[in-house]
Amino acid sequence: MDDLDDRILGILLEDGRASFSAIGRAVGLSTNAAAARVRRLESTGVIAGYRAVLGVDEPIRNDAIEAFIDVRLRSERDSDAFLSWARALASVMDAAHVTGPFDYHLHIRVRDMAALDALLRTLKKDGGVEQTSTTIALR
Repeated sequence: MDDLDDRILGILLEDGRASFSAIGRAVGLSTNAAAARVRRLESTGVIAGYRAVLGVDEPIRNDAIEAFIDVRLRSERDSDAFLSWARALASVMDAAHVTGPFDYHLHIRVRDMAALDALLRTLKKDGGVEQTSTTIALR
């Protein structure tokens, strides 16, 4: 999985019925390339299925990890561009620009500690993040 896959998953989490052409436009791919990526995510089990949600919020799975990540950006990273990029990540539930020693406060949900580690690495490698501080929600 890469940044494009994360962005595609974020789109599908918001709208599981998004068309391949809409997904492609949102992430800068052709319709065929977007379709190929979605099909690969389905065939590898990253996307296990689609479902209708009937007027209630999706419950957080008992084994999921919910956390808050404070983020300080590198000086050259554009703040607005980071916000758009971060909100497109599938695991980011919310992002807020904040005051204090950090630039952003991210509310995230991941399947396990390995996914949390991967997200932190992605933030630093691809997101222009200089420093993070993570707090895991206990309940």
